Amino acid sequence: MLHLLIYLSALSLMAGADEYRSFSASSVLDISSCPITFYGQTYEQIYVSFTSENVSICFNDFYNPQTTGDCVVGPKAKIDSVYFTISPSDPSSEYILISAIPTIKNHLQCLLLFTFILDQMTMVFDAHVSGTTVDSWNVTGSTFADISGCRYSGNVYKPGTSVLLSSSGTCLNVSCNETAVLSTQVLTGNSKLKKSSPLTLHRAGIASVIARACLLDTTTTPTVTSPTVSIETITDSTIPTVSIETITDSTIPTVSIETITESTIPTVTIDTITDSTIPTVSIETITESTIPTVTIDTITDSTIPTVSIETITDSTSPTVTTDTIPDSTTPTCTVTGSTVIDFNGQVNSVQDRCVYSLVSDDNIPDFLVLGNFQERRRKGVSFLESVKLRLDGSGVLIHLEQGGRVQLDDTTLTLNSSTQLVHGVELSKDQTGVTVKVSLSNYTTSVFFDGYTAQISLTGPGLPSHLSGLCGNSSSSLSELRLPNYSVSGCEIQYNDTADSTINCTTMTERCNLLKEAPFTTCNSLNDPQPYVTACTNTLCKYPAVDGLSCQFLKAYSRACNLQNNETVGDWWTKAGCSAPQAFCQDRTCSPHEFCGEKTDGGETRCFCRALFASKYTSTHSLGGPTICSQDSASLSLVGCLLEDKGIDYSTLHLNDQTCRGHMDQQTHMVTFSFNNSNTCGAVVTTNNSQVIYKNAITNQNSSSDIITRHDQIYIDFSCVETKPDIKTMSFSIKDSSVIQHITSGAWSYTLTMKAYTNAKRTQAVEPSTEVQLDQRIWVELKTDGLDDSLVAVVTDSCWATSEPSPSGSLRYDLIINGCANPTDQTVKVEGNGLGTSNYFTFNMFQFTGKSGDIYLHCKLQLCVKENNDCVPVCNAASRRRRSLRSKYEAAAFITMAWTN
Repeated sequence: MLHLLIYLSALSLMAGADEYRSFSASSVLDISSCPITFYGQTYEQIYVSFTSENVSICFNDFYNPQTTGDCVVGPKAKIDSVYFTISPSDPSSEYILISAIPTIKNHLQCLLLFTFILDQMTMVFDAHVSGTTVDSWNVTGSTFADISGCRYSGNVYKPGTSVLLSSSGTCLNVSCNETAVLSTQVLTGNSKLKKSSPLTLHRAGIASVIARACLLDTTTTPTVTSPTVSIETITDSTIPTVSIETITDSTIPTVSIETITESTIPTVTIDTITDSTIPTVSIETITESTIPTVTIDTITDSTIPTVSIETITDSTSPTVTTDTIPDSTTPTCTVTGSTVIDFNGQVNSVQDRCVYSLVSDDNIPDFLVLGNFQERRRKGVSFLESVKLRLDGSGVLIHLEQGGRVQLDDTTLTLNSSTQLVHGVELSKDQTGVTVKVSLSNYTTSVFFDGYTAQISLTGPGLPSHLSGLCGNSSSSLSELRLPNYSVSGCEIQYNDTADSTINCTTMTERCNLLKEAPFTTCNSLNDPQPYVTACTNTLCKYPAVDGLSCQFLKAYSRACNLQNNETVGDWWTKAGCSAPQAFCQDRTCSPHEFCGEKTDGGETRCFCRALFASKYTSTHSLGGPTICSQDSASLSLVGCLLEDKGIDYSTLHLNDQTCRGHMDQQTHMVTFSFNNSNTCGAVVTTNNSQVIYKNAITNQNSSSDIITRHDQIYIDFSCVETKPDIKTMSFSIKDSSVIQHITSGAWSYTLTMKAYTNAKRTQAVEPSTEVQLDQRIWVELKTDGLDDSLVAVVTDSCWATSEPSPSGSLRYDLIINGCANPTDQTVKVEGNGLGTSNYFTFNMFQFTGKSGDIYLHCKLQLCVKENNDCVPVCNAASRRRRSLRSKYEAAAFITMAWTN
């Protein structure tokens, strides 16, 4: 049994602490402490999976043979378990690695170690880049493999490689140096594509007959004085073969045949061409059927095919007739879905929901283009949500958002097809999207955004040699280009969704490969479609083809062709079953927790809840947040997009009182229902011991007499349970159990007693140890001893409270006035006043506001002679005033009772 150890080495970043894990199921591993560069692309996550046929280590998603991922794929493991270790470098490991692979020039910084248990002694592991096998390793014993390299326009180049490419009208030298750093150089000296005699250039293994070659013109422009040879029709029977014994530079260009394809059309490479040796040939009609096929096994001077020239009138420099071909392309970066196709055609993918730097110029620190990525229907797939341009440092921010909305800082701008100038920036908007043009020192940056796809292009004489960001320097890791100051906390957390069984990856791949068919083929030779195919398949194989997504990548490629090469792909949408290019969800504004999508395939649009936002409600089967209860009101907010998901029209919902309906916030699309003490909206109020319960409901049921309905019945409990306000815990004690005063006035001599009770029958006296709470009811009895109740009656004329012992204190509160209860205090009651030699009154305990000291209760009493007199005070219900009978009162008395807290 063989234990396979797979080492992946990081050669640029320092590792953190050691980490060791073992697992037996497909897993996603965070390797941000030791990022790995896999053939020119840096990754911070690894996807390890076990299938019935393979064990795989992938970098941008779990292995799927139908998709185009970056992976190392080997045979099935004997035991589905892996041991995984992250370790810092040590001298012995570096020595072993450098000895095994001398091409490695960097210092080793950290190691990733995977241990598999396999069933074979010899195994083949394949390295896949964008789904294409770029390396295969026969693993026997200790086998080391170099996974360094560079990527350009979807192709992989090994370190130390330099190739000359004919790229979209430009002669381009692409180099991957010994340390796997990519560089591109446009060849100077008027390098351009020129028309020559018919040559064959090979593309994708098929010989295509075109009249273009990458020629380096290092001479001055010749004088146009030479004659031309006109060849009207070329057929096999009309091309003479001339045997030439002697060939000189002045008579014929040097021609070599490098490749002969199955169709026997030779590939001709012109090694040396000068203006004096190129004859002028004007070709009126050339088709594939008229080009002769020449099979040449051995090339000698005598076997070089030539064209016989009938008439030459001048021996001076001939003229070459060429088509109009652009000298250079417009560098363009496309950001669509989660994919970034940079200025060099390399592909990167954003897996989280953070803000990233797309473009920045090291020489212009105040300029930055940012991309904000968010999830939509699935938590594990991110999409470009908005684009921001930062100007003048952090002073000015231009936001390009879904629906064609443009904001300058916090102000929404109104745009149309006419260009507006804002802070020196050109802004315009049409049915296809919003365009922003920023003129920098010696070039212009244009940003186009249609709500789902951003395309950034550079024009001008002084294009920068180095740009940073996802569109510029793809060798930087994602964490280096993430912008925490613009991102929300936790945005880097990644989620794995359950696979969508409704997605047919084969069908989606066929859909994406439309980019390699007509009418897109008119652009394929100028702009490599493979990065767009990769972006398309990677997305549509794990996310449903909704919200215009099946057309999004086709539209992005078509527009890139126009931006980069001024090549228009005509009417591609008809064949693809798409609508003509226009901005998706134009002028529809959704809240930050929503995105714009289609209600039905190709139908109307609306705002949908983002998956992460919705999950906190759907996990509890709710449609909104909890009820918010306060002392005198209650409110409940429902999520508008969740209501729409359920097909519920919020305008049909109401509380128990059907006039109380929800109000939708136009910014957040939250629907809020509320009631308060002044308008309970039909709430039922009940009490339970110390609780007050307000019970209401949100419903779409009404009190009509309809006996059937065809709509879901909604009933959402909307209640608040409040604790009754606490009685202030301050308590009072009477200083004395009772106050007794002996009174002598004229012929009258008697004893007056003031005593307090806590019950109406006045059997439970308030003792000094009794605590009396605020708002507790108290009965106070005024009783005399030594008076004949058949002759006189005791009348309590007035009672009042002060905060000090003196009855005339400045802070005074009246309880009894002129023998009657204070009409402003509904707790005061006077009983038996003027009926006999005793009476009492009752009130609720209180204290003076802002005072915490003692309370003194004072009462003034009168004696009333009963003979021919009615001693009972008459209190008018309206005015609480009694008639004056002062003449019948005698022997006034005062008595005071003190309470302390």
